[in-house]
Amino acid sequence: MLGVIAELSIQDGKVDEAIGLIKTLMAEVAKEEGTLGYTMNRDPSNPNVIIIMERYKDKAALDHHSSAAYFTSFLGQIQGILAGKPEIRVMEEIHSI
Repeated sequence: MLGVIAELSIQDGKVDEAIGLIKTLMAEVAKEEGTLGYTMNRDPSNPNVIIIMERYKDKAALDHHSSAAYFTSFLGQIQGILAGKPEIRVMEEIHSI
């Protein structure tokens, strides 16, 4: 299994817009067969930082997610309200409960 942590820094005054875009994306992600989990979180020390934690069955599931039309559309929309380049970490899951 694979885990992904995506940290998005959002411009001041644009967080609600970002949350809306991510919720719309998540409605589509919920239909993906190989996506096991997808959560949106906020950093309490910096409310302009949104952290998305993702979990995929395998690399093929992650590749499917990354190439989906709704995901590429989301990327185009979110780019205009980011305060910097997203930090993305892809990890191999060793153990979970």
